[in-house]
Amino acid sequence: MKKILSALIISLNAVLLSACSQGAFFAANLPQYFSDVTIKQNVAFGDKPIEKLDIYIPEKADDRAKPVVVFLHGGRWADGTKEDYRFVGLKMAKYGYITVIPDYSKYPDVKFPVFVEDSAKALAWTHDHISEYGGDTSKIYLLGHSSGAHIAGLVAANPEYLGAFEKDRNIIAGFAGLAGPYAFVPEEEDLKDMFGPPERYPEMRTNTFIDGKQPPMLLMHGNDDDLVSTQNAYKVQKAAAEKGGEVIVKTYDGYDHTDLMRDFTWIGSEKSPVIQDILTFLKK
Repeated sequence: MKKILSALIISLNAVLLSACSQGAFFAANLPQYFSDVTIKQNVAFGDKPIEKLDIYIPEKADDRAKPVVVFLHGGRWADGTKEDYRFVGLKMAKYGYITVIPDYSKYPDVKFPVFVEDSAKALAWTHDHISEYGGDTSKIYLLGHSSGAHIAGLVAANPEYLGAFEKDRNIIAGFAGLAGPYAFVPEEEDLKDMFGPPERYPEMRTNTFIDGKQPPMLLMHGNDDDLVSTQNAYKVQKAAAEKGGEVIVKTYDGYDHTDLMRDFTWIGSEKSPVIQDILTFLKK
């Protein structure tokens, strides 16, 4: 048994770097088979086949509406599915949050900003319908990792995305982002194709749209992250210092790009500073 557990943990530590390791995602998501969390799968939020979401509903302790987290997964805007990240839904449901995990269109099938538009549509659907599942529409939070954090940051900062669905940014009570490339410059050829031409680059940066009216933001980053620079978070914070609004940056020694997500899995410590900082932020 110890050998099996050790192998699962090694596999799990490798998962979060690539969306192609289905065995590792299976290891991360093992608790779903023993959980009391109710999961509503493949709920449509639009007409496209990809426009489906899963809803994780905690055990009902009372009749009060529960706070809601909408999680956008990473995968370099090209990989990953909502099913891969069941462990996030289970973890947040454990802490009393109804958790919504949508899929969204990905490159090369689409280019920027379609994946942001899909995600805004999922959030608008959540605001319209989550009360049917026991959710509190006054407490809807965005959470995202890596490219998912980048997408979530744009939905939170640029009013046009939610405005397309006749929604205001104030439906977002707060945004917590993990290792997001909020203000990067595309250098790889596929990213240039995804976000280009260069004159459009300002449109893909969260800091471009910070105007003092954006929801509160908690931007978390591992100090050992060699994939996404912490400067992305600090540029957003700098824009907020100039324009107004709350943008908190938290960094973590000994954490790299994927360790931030590891703490959402069953091998993560209950005392994880990442999880505790998120819970403190959301409750505030």
